Amino acid sequence: MGKNTDREKILVVNPGGTSTKIAVYRGEKSELSENVRHGAAELAKFARIYDQLDWRLEATRAILARAEISLRDLDAVVGRGAALAPVPSGVFAVDAAMLDAIRSGRVIVHHASELGAPMAHALAADSRCPAYVVDPVSVDEMLPEAKLTGLPQVPRRSLGHALSVKAASRHAAAQLKRPLSELDLIVAHLGSGITLAAQRRGREVDHNDPTATGPMAPTRAGGIPSLDLARLCFSGAKSFEEVERLLVSNGGWKAHLGTDDIREIYPRIDAGDAKARLVIDATLLQIAKEMGGLLAVLRGHVDAIVLTGGVARSERFVKELEERVAWIGAPFIVIPGEDEMLALAGGALRALRGEAEVMSVGPYLKLT
Repeated sequence: MGKNTDREKILVVNPGGTSTKIAVYRGEKSELSENVRHGAAELAKFARIYDQLDWRLEATRAILARAEISLRDLDAVVGRGAALAPVPSGVFAVDAAMLDAIRSGRVIVHHASELGAPMAHALAADSRCPAYVVDPVSVDEMLPEAKLTGLPQVPRRSLGHALSVKAASRHAAAQLKRPLSELDLIVAHLGSGITLAAQRRGREVDHNDPTATGPMAPTRAGGIPSLDLARLCFSGAKSFEEVERLLVSNGGWKAHLGTDDIREIYPRIDAGDAKARLVIDATLLQIAKEMGGLLAVLRGHVDAIVLTGGVARSERFVKELEERVAWIGAPFIVIPGEDEMLALAGGALRALRGEAEVMSVGPYLKLT
């Protein structure tokens, strides 16, 4: 149990591709929220993502010092989890097995999230408190038949916005005043990447990998014709790294329209930009098709469709999407914005209060 049994103090660190989000919670109430932006020139100085560790830690400690927050007063530090291995949903201790795997580069995909655990560990060491990660991107509750593809060498991977999807599912259950274990939900995380998930009684039994499949998104290409992608890869015109950036960072709306901001796109549509209208219509259609597929996974029974993520702040986008999938007959629950920081803090609180088992990633690493 933490030092403050009813008002635990939690530091949250969430490293992203171009920013580091930092928050301090007292219980579930935010006492500090900062988003440190990192410029492309700064990031270009580092050959590997892991090389950014000390630099990001220095920025984090500076913010805490300016806010006069002492690391000695913390009950726990929690970071965003990396894609280390397929794992169950829940809370994981930042231990030697996790840190060694990240340090040695044994991740499924490289992303700034791999800095979350080592940052949490370093900051927790100053406070002598536990360090955790919660619902990392490689949470795997998918049905076996959902992973199979037509190529045995290329199965579908369970990678997605598990932290956001799980948090939104819990919020939806609270709004519906029913246990999550009784609900079937379609959950859409609408961010720079889009994850659509079938939640069957609390388990994420199927979802798209936003780096490879599903709808186009603000910065991600989504699913594209595989043979044409193979031709591009073998054309010699682009390196692997350039293709990866096209698919994950510079695809989707950004590729078509030069912006990933829905707040810029609708004014362009209203000004008569036919291409902007077409791109949004294509995105809405692709999301609706994906939801239809998840309806089949849930065998036609859906208690609610849950939308979260930054794009869910656009009432117009939500309305247009609702019109396309009204035939499903399920109510819409909209939880706009990304509540990742509170979701991370909530996982740490459950661990401190003995409401959640604290697991080790070690046994799962041995299976990969």
